Amino acid sequence: MTAVPAAAGHPTLAPSIPRQLFLDSGYVLLGFPLALTSFVVLLVGLSLGVGLVVTVIGLPILSGTLYAARGFADIERLRLPAVLRQPRVRPRYRLAEPGASAWRRIFIPMGDAQSWLDLAHGVLRLIVAVVTFVLTLSWWAGAITGTLYWAYDWALPRGGDDSDLAQLLGLGDSALARVGLNTAIGLFFLITLPIVARGCALLQASFGRAMLTGVAEMRNRITVLEEQKRAAVSAEAAALRRLERDIHDGPQQRLVRLAMDLSRARQQLATDPEAAGRTLDEAVTQTRDTLAELRSLSRGIAPPILVDRGLPSALAALAGRGLIPIELRVDPELGTPDGRLDAAVESTAYFVVAEALTNVAKHSRATACQVSVLQSERRLAVSVGDDGQGGAHLAKGHGLVGIADRVRAAGGELAVVSPPGGPTEIRADLPL
Repeated sequence: MTAVPAAAGHPTLAPSIPRQLFLDSGYVLLGFPLALTSFVVLLVGLSLGVGLVVTVIGLPILSGTLYAARGFADIERLRLPAVLRQPRVRPRYRLAEPGASAWRRIFIPMGDAQSWLDLAHGVLRLIVAVVTFVLTLSWWAGAITGTLYWAYDWALPRGGDDSDLAQLLGLGDSALARVGLNTAIGLFFLITLPIVARGCALLQASFGRAMLTGVAEMRNRITVLEEQKRAAVSAEAAALRRLERDIHDGPQQRLVRLAMDLSRARQQLATDPEAAGRTLDEAVTQTRDTLAELRSLSRGIAPPILVDRGLPSALAALAGRGLIPIELRVDPELGTPDGRLDAAVESTAYFVVAEALTNVAKHSRATACQVSVLQSERRLAVSVGDDGQGGAHLAKGHGLVGIADRVRAAGGELAVVSPPGGPTEIRADLPL
Protein backbone atom coordinates (compact mmCIF):
# COMPACT_ATOMS: atom_id res chain seq x y z
CA MET A 1 0.00 0.00 0.00
CA THR A 2 1.53 3.30 -1.08
CA ALA A 3 0.35 6.86 -0.85
CA VAL A 4 -1.09 8.67 -3.82
CA PRO A 5 -0.74 12.46 -3.56
CA ALA A 6 -3.84 14.09 -4.91
CA ALA A 7 -2.23 17.49 -5.30
CA ALA A 8 1.27 18.26 -6.34
CA GLY A 9 3.49 21.10 -5.31
CA HIS A 10 4.41 22.69 -2.06
CA PRO A 11 2.03 23.55 0.78
CA THR A 12 -0.18 26.53 -0.02
CA LEU A 13 0.29 29.89 1.64
CA ALA A 14 -1.55 30.50 4.90
CA PRO A 15 -4.90 32.26 4.41
CA SER A 16 -5.88 35.39 6.32
CA ILE A 17 -6.91 35.11 9.97
CA PRO A 18 -10.67 35.62 9.37
CA ARG A 19 -10.72 33.13 6.51
CA GLN A 20 -8.73 30.59 8.50
CA LEU A 21 -11.08 31.11 11.46
CA PHE A 22 -14.11 30.23 9.36
CA LEU A 23 -12.31 27.29 7.76
CA ASP A 24 -11.30 25.89 11.15
CA SER A 25 -14.70 26.51 12.70
CA GLY A 26 -16.53 24.96 9.76
CA TYR A 27 -14.21 21.96 9.88
CA VAL A 28 -14.85 21.39 13.59
CA LEU A 29 -18.59 22.09 13.59
CA LEU A 30 -19.23 19.90 10.53
CA GLY A 31 -16.96 17.23 11.96
CA PHE A 32 -19.34 16.48 14.82
CA PRO A 33 -22.37 15.34 12.73
CA LEU A 34 -20.03 13.42 10.44
CA ALA A 35 -18.39 11.75 13.43
CA LEU A 36 -21.76 10.91 14.95
CA THR A 37 -23.01 9.44 11.66
CA SER A 38 -19.88 7.34 11.12
CA PHE A 39 -19.93 6.18 14.75
CA VAL A 40 -23.51 4.93 14.49
CA VAL A 41 -23.17 3.35 11.04
CA LEU A 42 -19.82 1.68 11.65
CA LEU A 43 -20.53 0.51 15.19
CA VAL A 44 -23.83 -1.03 14.13
CA GLY A 45 -22.21 -2.66 11.09
CA LEU A 46 -19.28 -3.93 13.14
CA SER A 47 -21.55 -5.34 15.83
CA LEU A 48 -23.76 -7.11 13.28
CA GLY A 49 -20.79 -8.40 11.32
CA VAL A 50 -18.96 -9.76 14.37
CA GLY A 51 -22.17 -11.12 15.89
CA LEU A 52 -23.09 -12.97 12.73
CA VAL A 53 -19.57 -13.98 11.72
CA VAL A 54 -20.35 -17.61 12.52
CA THR A 55 -22.90 -17.48 9.74
CA VAL A 56 -22.45 -16.66 6.08
CA ILE A 57 -24.28 -13.35 6.47
CA GLY A 58 -21.73 -11.83 8.89
CA LEU A 59 -18.84 -11.70 6.43
CA PRO A 60 -20.58 -9.56 3.75
CA ILE A 61 -21.86 -7.23 6.49
CA LEU A 62 -18.35 -6.85 7.92
CA SER A 63 -16.91 -6.26 4.46
CA GLY A 64 -19.58 -3.67 3.69
CA THR A 65 -18.80 -1.94 6.99
CA LEU A 66 -15.14 -1.68 5.99
CA TYR A 67 -16.11 -0.22 2.63
CA ALA A 68 -18.36 2.29 4.44
CA ALA A 69 -15.44 3.17 6.73
CA ARG A 70 -13.35 3.80 3.62
CA GLY A 71 -16.02 6.19 2.33
CA PHE A 72 -16.13 8.14 5.61
CA ALA A 73 -12.31 8.21 5.60
CA ASP A 74 -12.23 9.64 2.07
CA ILE A 75 -14.60 12.41 3.13
CA GLU A 76 -12.27 13.27 6.01
CA ARG A 77 -9.23 13.23 3.72
CA LEU A 78 -10.96 15.77 1.49
CA ARG A 79 -11.41 18.07 4.51
CA LEU A 80 -7.87 17.80 5.91
CA PRO A 81 -5.94 20.06 3.44
CA ALA A 82 -7.95 23.15 4.44
CA VAL A 83 -6.70 22.78 8.03
CA LEU A 84 -3.28 21.18 7.65
CA ARG A 85 -2.32 23.18 4.52
CA GLN A 86 -0.85 20.07 2.95
CA PRO A 87 -1.69 18.18 -0.24
CA ARG A 88 -4.27 15.44 0.12
CA VAL A 89 -2.82 11.96 0.43
CA ARG A 90 -4.94 8.88 -0.19
CA PRO A 91 -3.62 5.36 0.42
CA ARG A 92 -3.72 2.86 -2.39
CA TYR A 93 -6.05 0.17 -1.10
CA ARG A 94 -5.80 -3.46 -2.00
CA LEU A 95 -8.04 -4.27 -4.93
CA ALA A 96 -9.41 -7.54 -6.19
CA GLU A 97 -7.89 -8.72 -9.43
CA PRO A 98 -10.11 -8.64 -12.55
CA GLY A 99 -12.45 -11.59 -12.70
CA ALA A 100 -12.21 -12.33 -8.97
CA SER A 101 -15.11 -14.16 -7.39
CA ALA A 102 -17.63 -12.48 -5.10
CA TRP A 103 -16.13 -14.11 -2.00
CA ARG A 104 -12.68 -12.91 -3.03
CA ARG A 105 -14.00 -9.37 -3.25
CA ILE A 106 -15.58 -9.73 0.19
CA PHE A 107 -12.33 -10.84 1.81
CA ILE A 108 -10.13 -8.19 0.12
CA PRO A 109 -10.89 -5.31 2.57
CA MET A 110 -10.48 -7.62 5.56
CA GLY A 111 -6.85 -8.20 4.63
CA ASP A 112 -6.12 -4.50 4.16
CA ALA A 113 -4.60 -2.86 7.26
CA GLN A 114 -5.66 0.65 6.18
CA SER A 115 -9.31 -0.44 6.03
CA TRP A 116 -9.18 -1.39 9.71
CA LEU A 117 -7.50 1.94 10.53
CA ASP A 118 -10.35 3.68 8.69
CA LEU A 119 -12.83 1.73 10.79
CA ALA A 120 -11.03 2.60 14.03
CA HIS A 121 -10.97 6.26 13.07
CA GLY A 122 -14.66 6.27 12.19
CA VAL A 123 -15.54 4.90 15.63
CA LEU A 124 -13.04 6.75 17.82
CA ARG A 125 -13.20 10.16 16.16
CA LEU A 126 -16.45 10.90 17.99
CA ILE A 127 -14.53 11.39 21.26
CA VAL A 128 -12.29 14.06 19.74
CA ALA A 129 -15.17 15.57 17.75
CA VAL A 130 -17.35 16.05 20.87
CA VAL A 131 -14.59 17.85 22.80
CA THR A 132 -13.60 20.13 19.92
CA PHE A 133 -17.23 20.81 18.96
CA VAL A 134 -18.19 21.89 22.49
CA LEU A 135 -15.14 24.12 22.88
CA THR A 136 -15.54 25.80 19.50
CA LEU A 137 -19.28 26.31 19.87
CA SER A 138 -18.84 27.70 23.41
CA TRP A 139 -16.23 30.20 22.26
CA TRP A 140 -18.37 31.35 19.36
CA ALA A 141 -21.36 31.74 21.68
CA GLY A 142 -19.30 33.67 24.24
CA ALA A 143 -17.84 35.97 21.58
CA ILE A 144 -21.20 36.74 19.94
CA THR A 145 -23.36 37.10 23.06
CA GLY A 146 -20.71 39.09 24.91
CA THR A 147 -19.80 41.63 22.24
CA LEU A 148 -23.48 42.16 21.34
CA TYR A 149 -24.73 42.33 24.95
CA TRP A 150 -25.36 46.06 24.63
CA ALA A 151 -27.96 45.40 21.93
CA TYR A 152 -30.25 43.14 24.02
CA ASP A 153 -29.54 44.08 27.65
CA TRP A 154 -32.73 46.08 27.83
CA ALA A 155 -34.85 43.08 26.73
CA LEU A 156 -33.66 40.69 29.46
CA PRO A 157 -36.26 40.17 32.25
CA ARG A 158 -35.08 40.98 35.77
CA GLY A 159 -36.83 40.25 39.03
CA GLY A 160 -36.35 41.99 42.32
CA ASP A 161 -34.32 39.15 43.80
CA ASP A 162 -32.20 38.50 40.69
CA SER A 163 -28.46 39.20 40.84
CA ASP A 164 -26.37 39.31 37.72
CA LEU A 165 -22.62 38.78 37.41
CA ALA A 166 -21.80 42.49 37.74
CA GLN A 167 -23.54 42.65 41.11
CA LEU A 168 -21.81 39.49 42.35
CA LEU A 169 -18.45 41.04 41.47
CA GLY A 170 -19.34 44.27 43.28
CA LEU A 171 -19.62 46.44 40.18
CA GLY A 172 -23.16 47.55 40.92
CA ASP A 173 -26.48 46.90 39.20
CA SER A 174 -26.35 49.70 36.63
CA ALA A 175 -26.75 49.05 32.93
CA LEU A 176 -23.29 50.49 32.29
CA ALA A 177 -21.71 47.98 34.67
CA ARG A 178 -23.56 45.08 33.08
CA VAL A 179 -22.77 46.12 29.50
CA GLY A 180 -19.12 46.87 30.29
CA LEU A 181 -18.49 43.55 32.04
CA ASN A 182 -20.23 41.40 29.45
CA THR A 183 -18.61 43.27 26.58
CA ALA A 184 -15.18 42.73 28.13
CA ILE A 185 -15.93 39.01 28.46
CA GLY A 186 -17.13 38.91 24.87
CA LEU A 187 -13.98 40.64 23.66
CA PHE A 188 -11.86 38.06 25.48
CA PHE A 189 -13.72 35.24 23.74
CA LEU A 190 -13.52 37.08 20.41
CA ILE A 191 -9.76 37.69 20.64
CA THR A 192 -8.99 34.13 21.68
CA LEU A 193 -11.51 32.58 19.27
CA PRO A 194 -9.03 32.14 16.35
CA ILE A 195 -6.54 30.44 18.68
CA VAL A 196 -9.12 28.08 20.19
CA ALA A 197 -10.71 27.27 16.83
CA ARG A 198 -7.28 26.65 15.29
CA GLY A 199 -6.25 24.42 18.19
CA CYS A 200 -9.46 22.39 18.04
CA ALA A 201 -9.20 22.02 14.27
CA LEU A 202 -5.57 20.91 14.46
CA LEU A 203 -6.39 18.42 17.22
CA GLN A 204 -9.16 16.83 15.19
CA ALA A 205 -7.22 16.98 11.92
CA SER A 206 -4.04 15.56 13.47
CA PHE A 207 -5.98 12.60 14.80
CA GLY A 208 -7.44 12.04 11.34
CA ARG A 209 -4.08 12.36 9.65
CA ALA A 210 -2.42 9.90 12.03
CA MET A 211 -5.12 7.30 11.43
CA LEU A 212 -5.94 7.88 7.77
CA THR A 213 -2.71 8.98 6.06
CA GLY A 214 0.13 8.43 8.55
CA VAL A 215 1.05 4.94 7.36
CA ALA A 216 0.54 5.94 3.73
CA GLU A 217 2.80 9.00 4.08
CA MET A 218 5.50 6.87 5.67
CA ARG A 219 5.31 4.36 2.84
CA ASN A 220 5.29 7.19 0.32
CA ARG A 221 8.40 8.69 1.90
CA ILE A 222 10.15 5.33 1.75
CA THR A 223 9.23 5.06 -1.93
CA VAL A 224 10.59 8.56 -2.62
CA LEU A 225 13.85 7.76 -0.83
CA GLU A 226 14.21 4.56 -2.82
CA GLU A 227 13.65 6.48 -6.07
CA GLN A 228 16.23 9.08 -5.02
CA LYS A 229 18.71 6.33 -4.23
CA ARG A 230 18.15 4.71 -7.63
CA ALA A 231 18.47 8.10 -9.33
CA ALA A 232 21.75 8.81 -7.51
CA VAL A 233 23.17 5.42 -8.47
CA SER A 234 21.99 5.89 -12.07
CA ALA A 235 23.49 9.39 -12.29
CA GLU A 236 26.86 8.31 -10.92
CA ALA A 237 26.97 5.22 -13.12
CA ALA A 238 26.09 7.24 -16.22
CA ALA A 239 28.71 9.87 -15.38
CA LEU A 240 31.34 7.18 -14.82
CA ARG A 241 30.51 5.42 -18.09
CA ARG A 242 30.60 8.70 -20.00
CA LEU A 243 33.93 9.65 -18.43
CA GLU A 244 35.42 6.23 -19.22
CA ARG A 245 34.18 6.41 -22.81
CA ASP A 246 35.46 9.96 -23.31
CA ILE A 247 38.88 9.12 -21.86
CA HIS A 248 39.13 6.01 -24.05
CA ASP A 249 38.00 7.78 -27.20
CA GLY A 250 39.92 11.01 -26.63
CA PRO A 251 42.97 11.44 -24.40
CA GLN A 252 43.94 7.77 -24.49
CA GLN A 253 44.09 7.74 -28.28
CA ARG A 254 46.00 11.01 -28.34
CA LEU A 255 48.52 9.72 -25.81
CA VAL A 256 49.08 6.58 -27.88
CA ARG A 257 49.74 8.73 -30.94
CA LEU A 258 52.01 11.00 -28.87
CA ALA A 259 54.10 8.01 -27.81
CA MET A 260 54.35 6.85 -31.43
CA ASP A 261 55.38 10.34 -32.61
CA LEU A 262 58.08 10.62 -29.97
CA SER A 263 59.39 7.15 -30.88
CA ARG A 264 59.49 8.08 -34.57
CA ALA A 265 61.20 11.39 -33.78
CA ARG A 266 63.92 9.57 -31.86
CA GLN A 267 64.53 7.31 -34.84
CA GLN A 268 64.59 10.27 -37.22
CA LEU A 269 67.10 12.33 -35.23
CA ALA A 270 70.11 10.44 -36.64
CA THR A 271 69.01 10.26 -40.29
CA ASP A 272 66.64 13.23 -40.86
CA PRO A 273 66.77 15.99 -38.21
CA GLU A 274 64.30 18.20 -40.10
CA ALA A 275 61.69 15.42 -40.18
CA ALA A 276 62.34 14.80 -36.51
CA GLY A 277 61.66 18.48 -35.81
CA ARG A 278 58.35 18.33 -37.69
CA THR A 279 57.41 15.19 -35.78
CA LEU A 280 58.23 16.91 -32.48
CA ASP A 281 56.07 19.89 -33.50
CA GLU A 282 53.19 17.48 -34.11
CA ALA A 283 53.86 15.90 -30.72
CA VAL A 284 53.67 19.33 -29.06
CA THR A 285 50.33 19.94 -30.81
CA GLN A 286 49.07 16.55 -29.64
CA THR A 287 50.14 17.41 -26.09
CA ARG A 288 48.21 20.70 -26.15
CA ASP A 289 45.12 19.03 -27.61
CA THR A 290 45.31 16.31 -24.95
CA LEU A 291 45.56 18.87 -22.16
CA ALA A 292 42.61 20.80 -23.57
CA GLU A 293 40.51 17.64 -23.78
CA LEU A 294 41.48 16.63 -20.23
CA ARG A 295 40.39 20.07 -19.01
CA SER A 296 37.08 19.59 -20.80
CA LEU A 297 36.57 16.19 -19.20
CA SER A 298 37.49 17.53 -15.76
CA ARG A 299 34.43 19.73 -15.89
CA GLY A 300 32.43 16.63 -15.02
CA ILE A 301 34.35 16.38 -11.75
CA ALA A 302 33.86 18.85 -8.92
CA PRO A 303 36.63 21.45 -9.33
CA PRO A 304 38.82 22.48 -6.38
CA ILE A 305 37.48 26.03 -6.58
CA LEU A 306 34.01 24.73 -5.68
CA VAL A 307 35.34 23.09 -2.53
CA ASP A 308 37.68 25.94 -1.56
CA ARG A 309 35.74 29.08 -2.47
CA GLY A 310 32.13 28.01 -2.85
CA LEU A 311 29.45 27.96 -5.52
CA PRO A 312 29.57 31.63 -6.72
CA SER A 313 33.30 31.47 -7.52
CA ALA A 314 32.96 28.09 -9.22
CA LEU A 315 30.08 29.35 -11.37
CA ALA A 316 31.99 32.52 -12.22
CA ALA A 317 34.92 30.40 -13.43
CA LEU A 318 32.52 28.21 -15.39
CA ALA A 319 30.90 31.22 -17.04
CA GLY A 320 34.30 32.67 -17.89
CA ARG A 321 35.09 29.63 -20.03
CA GLY A 322 31.84 29.90 -21.97
CA LEU A 323 31.88 30.19 -25.76
CA ILE A 324 29.01 32.70 -25.77
CA PRO A 325 28.26 35.68 -23.49
CA ILE A 326 26.83 34.44 -20.17
CA GLU A 327 24.96 36.66 -17.73
CA LEU A 328 25.45 35.29 -14.21
CA ARG A 329 23.20 36.08 -11.24
CA VAL A 330 24.09 34.38 -7.97
CA ASP A 331 22.73 35.09 -4.50
CA PRO A 332 25.64 36.96 -2.80
CA GLU A 333 24.88 35.27 0.51
CA LEU A 334 25.99 31.94 -0.97
CA GLY A 335 29.54 33.24 -1.13
CA THR A 336 29.81 34.08 2.58
CA PRO A 337 31.15 31.54 5.14
CA ASP A 338 27.78 31.47 6.91
CA GLY A 339 25.89 31.15 3.62
CA ARG A 340 27.73 28.10 2.28
CA LEU A 341 25.36 25.33 1.30
CA ASP A 342 25.66 21.65 1.97
CA ALA A 343 28.37 20.08 -0.18
CA ALA A 344 25.89 17.80 -1.95
CA VAL A 345 23.62 20.73 -2.84
CA GLU A 346 26.54 22.83 -4.08
CA SER A 347 27.80 19.97 -6.21
CA THR A 348 24.36 19.30 -7.70
CA ALA A 349 23.79 22.98 -8.52
CA TYR A 350 27.25 23.22 -10.12
CA PHE A 351 26.73 20.17 -12.31
CA VAL A 352 23.28 21.36 -13.37
CA VAL A 353 24.78 24.62 -14.62
CA ALA A 354 27.86 22.92 -16.13
CA GLU A 355 25.87 20.32 -18.06
CA ALA A 356 23.28 22.87 -19.16
CA LEU A 357 25.99 25.20 -20.49
CA THR A 358 27.56 22.28 -22.33
CA ASN A 359 24.21 21.59 -24.00
CA VAL A 360 23.87 25.27 -24.89
CA ALA A 361 27.29 25.27 -26.56
CA LYS A 362 26.72 22.01 -28.45
CA HIS A 363 23.09 22.06 -29.51
CA SER A 364 21.30 25.38 -29.00
CA ARG A 365 22.99 27.72 -31.55
CA ALA A 366 22.38 30.46 -28.98
CA THR A 367 24.01 33.90 -28.93
CA ALA A 368 23.40 34.70 -25.25
CA CYS A 369 22.78 32.76 -22.05
CA GLN A 370 21.54 33.62 -18.56
CA VAL A 371 22.39 31.69 -15.38
CA SER A 372 20.54 32.38 -12.15
CA VAL A 373 21.11 30.74 -8.75
CA LEU A 374 18.91 32.21 -6.03
CA GLN A 375 18.02 31.05 -2.53
CA SER A 376 14.52 31.50 -1.07
CA GLU A 377 13.41 30.10 2.28
CA ARG A 378 14.56 26.47 2.23
CA ARG A 379 14.88 26.08 -1.53
CA LEU A 380 17.60 26.80 -4.09
CA ALA A 381 16.37 27.81 -7.54
CA VAL A 382 18.81 27.17 -10.39
CA SER A 383 17.90 28.47 -13.85
CA VAL A 384 19.81 28.34 -17.15
CA GLY A 385 18.23 30.04 -20.16
CA ASP A 386 19.34 30.76 -23.72
CA ASP A 387 17.97 32.35 -26.88
CA GLY A 388 18.73 29.34 -29.08
CA GLN A 389 16.62 27.21 -31.38
CA GLY A 390 14.82 25.34 -28.59
CA GLY A 391 13.43 21.86 -28.88
CA ALA A 392 15.28 20.47 -25.85
CA HIS A 393 13.50 17.66 -24.02
CA LEU A 394 14.36 15.11 -21.38
CA ALA A 395 13.41 12.31 -23.75
CA LYS A 396 16.00 13.47 -26.29
CA GLY A 397 18.90 13.03 -23.90
CA HIS A 398 21.68 15.56 -24.61
CA GLY A 399 22.79 15.22 -20.97
CA LEU A 400 19.41 16.34 -19.63
CA VAL A 401 18.65 12.85 -18.33
CA GLY A 402 21.83 12.97 -16.26
CA ILE A 403 20.81 16.37 -14.86
CA ALA A 404 17.37 15.02 -13.99
CA ASP A 405 18.87 12.04 -12.16
CA ARG A 406 21.20 14.28 -10.16
CA VAL A 407 18.39 16.65 -9.20
CA ARG A 408 16.05 13.79 -8.29
CA ALA A 409 18.77 12.19 -6.18
CA ALA A 410 19.06 15.44 -4.23
CA GLY A 411 15.30 15.47 -3.62
CA GLY A 412 14.60 18.26 -6.11
CA GLU A 413 12.61 18.77 -9.29
CA LEU A 414 13.76 19.58 -12.83
CA ALA A 415 11.71 21.40 -15.44
CA VAL A 416 12.65 21.97 -19.09
CA VAL A 417 10.80 24.66 -21.04
CA SER A 418 12.02 24.65 -24.64
CA PRO A 419 9.42 25.22 -27.36
CA PRO A 420 10.55 24.81 -30.99
CA GLY A 421 12.28 28.00 -32.05
CA GLY A 422 13.26 28.82 -28.47
CA PRO A 423 13.98 30.21 -26.04
CA THR A 424 15.04 27.41 -23.69
CA GLU A 425 15.03 27.45 -19.90
CA ILE A 426 16.18 24.65 -17.59
CA ARG A 427 14.99 25.08 -14.00
CA ALA A 428 16.08 23.01 -11.03
CA ASP A 429 14.46 23.37 -7.62
CA LEU A 430 16.65 21.90 -4.87
CA PRO A 431 15.71 21.54 -1.19
CA LEU A 432 18.19 22.87 1.36
